[in-house]
Amino acid sequence: MMIIDSQVHIWASETAEKPYATENASTPHRPVPLGREELLREMDGAGVQRCVLVPPTWEADRNDTSLEAARLHPDRFAVMGRLSLTKPESRAVIANWKQQPHMLGIRMVFNRGQSGAWLTDGTADWFWDAAERYDIPVMALAPSDVPKLGEIAEHHPGLRLVVDHMGLNSVLRGKPLGPSVDNVVKLARLKNVAVKVSALPCYVDEPYPFPTLHSLVRRVVDAFGPERCFWGTDLSHLPCPYKQVVTLFTEEMKSFTSNELEWIMARGIAEWLNWPLPH
Repeated sequence: MMIIDSQVHIWASETAEKPYATENASTPHRPVPLGREELLREMDGAGVQRCVLVPPTWEADRNDTSLEAARLHPDRFAVMGRLSLTKPESRAVIANWKQQPHMLGIRMVFNRGQSGAWLTDGTADWFWDAAERYDIPVMALAPSDVPKLGEIAEHHPGLRLVVDHMGLNSVLRGKPLGPSVDNVVKLARLKNVAVKVSALPCYVDEPYPFPTLHSLVRRVVDAFGPERCFWGTDLSHLPCPYKQVVTLFTEEMKSFTSNELEWIMARGIAEWLNWPLPH
């Protein structure tokens, strides 16, 4: 079965020429950067054929590390890049965004510092209009404002919007996840909204096979359909081996049919982002 990871960060070491961002950015997930060659070894070991590379916030709005990996390994990597909402020049480049080789769309983060308010204070309004106009898929991390993402998707029916990590927040680790899943399920009626069932072991305080997650994922898949649920890991943040997040779905969540797994593990994200599967 083809497997595509819907989110992995790779990044380079910090240098004087390329310092890590501090404003509106998280800290690196680990002290040693995760690079493309290590990722390829991890993928081969876990049986993952492709990864969607998502440049991390600590590299600011640079996409060069991920795009270089995709240039060197176009059969394994493609990119959902970062774009500054507040720089005037961003409005000029978005029209030709998908003309960049190996660029599939844009990933936005609305959960740290000033970025937490950008969904509601008007800062992001121009972006949603442009993403819809130029048919640019968007992945959005906004665990505190999932209902607002629904409002945006409803107002922009031509926008392809993916809610990251099932709408979960890292502060919920070990706490009830049901209310956050409720917020995501309410968006299933919007056909232009999909959800990443990704990074899930990061949100529970229990060992593999993470039994708390099974019924929650089943509920999301039942609501959206497997065509709009995209498996992923956020590998550099995982509290478990890469392979276990694969087998969590393919072996432990026994309610899934082979057809559902085909969509969840690869076909759904490939079709949503227009990254054709090999024949």
